[in-house]
Amino acid sequence: MKLVSWNVNGLRACMGKGFPEFLKAEAPDMICLQETKMQQEQADFEFPGYYEYWNSSIVKKGYSGTALFSREEPQSVTFGIGHEAFDGEGRVITAEYPDFYLVTVYTPNSQRELTRIQFRMEFEDAFRAYLVTLKEKKPVIVCGDMNVAHKFIDLKNPKSNIGNAGFSYEERGKFSELLACGFLDTFRHLYPERASAYSWWSYLYNSRANNTGWRIDYFLADERLENRIEDSRILSEVMGSDHCPVELVLKDEE
Repeated sequence: MKLVSWNVNGLRACMGKGFPEFLKAEAPDMICLQETKMQQEQADFEFPGYYEYWNSSIVKKGYSGTALFSREEPQSVTFGIGHEAFDGEGRVITAEYPDFYLVTVYTPNSQRELTRIQFRMEFEDAFRAYLVTLKEKKPVIVCGDMNVAHKFIDLKNPKSNIGNAGFSYEERGKFSELLACGFLDTFRHLYPERASAYSWWSYLYNSRANNTGWRIDYFLADERLENRIEDSRILSEVMGSDHCPVELVLKDEE
């Protein structure tokens, strides 16, 4: 089973930058998108063979938003985490399958000078509590743009970014708290020492060409699924956004 997550930084724009070709070539069983920046009714394109689920921002059009496309029809799909303060921005979709929940998230950015750090911290706590509740029912897989580089190895220039949005002590601490609830960072679990592996690059300073990036897009897997993790990949050669897709390959359930 192949699962893909991608912050497309505007799906309509990404459609003209290779998204349809990527989807056809990669043919994932499920693909989760973040920062779609659109409402479903604005789409003038289709994804044959996939059930489509959209959670778009209702507080500001052309902002945030997530989507989940699945070859298999989920048993159930929910939108948001049950908190009005966070759910208007369209940041979370949960799809239930027979043996796990798949949750895609677009975690709020703390913004320059950490002006939105309080909102971010409150979201982190509510989201973690939501996942813990899901885990009581069956294993959970979480994917998406989580807007944090966890360790020094996860960004090109860690020392100069300490305290900045995406590498603050507060954000990294919340990520550690989430892992402590029984989740594996699948890429780092398989490749603990692999450096220069990034999923986002600034559009400034020729960052992508120089691979001056950050690893802020993740697949987290419930520890109970550890034996099913076949591979976790960063598809850094795929263009179309300032993020690249990340991928999780699962073995069939034994």
